Amino acid sequence: MGVVTKRSSMTYFSSSEDHYSHRVRIVLAEKGVTVDVVDVDPLDVPAELSEINPYNSLPTLVDRELTLYETRVMMEYLDERFPHPPLLPVYPVARAESRQFIYRIENDWCPLVDTLKKAASKESVDKAAKGLKDSLTAIAPIFGEMPFFMSEEFTLVDCCLAPILWRLERYGVQLPRTRQVTPLLEYMERMFAREAFLQSLTDVEREMRPELG
Repeated sequence: MGVVTKRSSMTYFSSSEDHYSHRVRIVLAEKGVTVDVVDVDPLDVPAELSEINPYNSLPTLVDRELTLYETRVMMEYLDERFPHPPLLPVYPVARAESRQFIYRIENDWCPLVDTLKKAASKESVDKAAKGLKDSLTAIAPIFGEMPFFMSEEFTLVDCCLAPILWRLERYGVQLPRTRQVTPLLEYMERMFAREAFLQSLTDVEREMRPELG
């Protein structure tokens, strides 16, 4: 991955199919940061990672002596360290709203995606798929109000949302192609066409949507 425009000595331990890992890869690509991406099997975490991350979890970002293992912290750190292009609004109210949107995504949608990925039982998968589909369908019209999610500019909120939307078909979530949902479908097309988004994709993620990746 990666456009190389800004020097760094970062290492990013990433899962090739996890949407949490993907969101940070999008930030790295948007910023054009040079980074050594290490693809890690979540079931076979290397000893090196175990030594620097007390939770032994993915993703993990290492920047010299700093180790980060929470994706929101990683994204904001990258945005502050590499300020151009900015991925959070300048004004405090708008920044707070963006952070709260991310909180809502992580509480309302991420658990459903995680359930779909684990595929523990047909009942739980069907329930999660329906919940995600219904929730996205209900809010689809708001995607027509601005070019990005509740913003005139691309932000960290989009970095969190795009990986979820990319995985919908992989997990059997089919959005209806209705007038109500059209703004969301058009938003997805814009996100998936971004150069940085395409650069952020792993081979596994490209296979999720081979017609686009």
